[in-house]
Amino acid sequence: MKIASLVARYLLGLMFTVFGLNGFLNFIHQPPPVNPLAQQFFMAVSASHFGAFFFAVQLVAGLLLLSGFFVPFALVLLAGELYNILAFHLTLAPGATPAVVACVLWILVFLQYRESFNGILAAKP
Repeated sequence: MKIASLVARYLLGLMFTVFGLNGFLNFIHQPPPVNPLAQQFFMAVSASHFGAFFFAVQLVAGLLLLSGFFVPFALVLLAGELYNILAFHLTLAPGATPAVVACVLWILVFLQYRESFNGILAAKP
């Protein structure tokens, strides 16, 4: 389990580092979404500069996972990111496979570091 968690941590870190950098450098070009609501969502995100915050969090969390420092903090940051990515792909744009893969990787890393979350997950701390 330890090796699977380590591989998942590196894959997840690499994934979010690459896509976080892509948000700033745009080296992976993607076609615009087909759904008009998804297009409006992207227009609002880019016009409000919320995307820069979103990609910065992805980049920081990805680098933390790759470095091995503050892994529980990176998992907390990515939990919110993954929720938004999964919600977007389930409601506005079909093709949630990469989001589901990232969620599975996140769970594998979380299981290795679950002791760090004991206080958060306790009903009565």
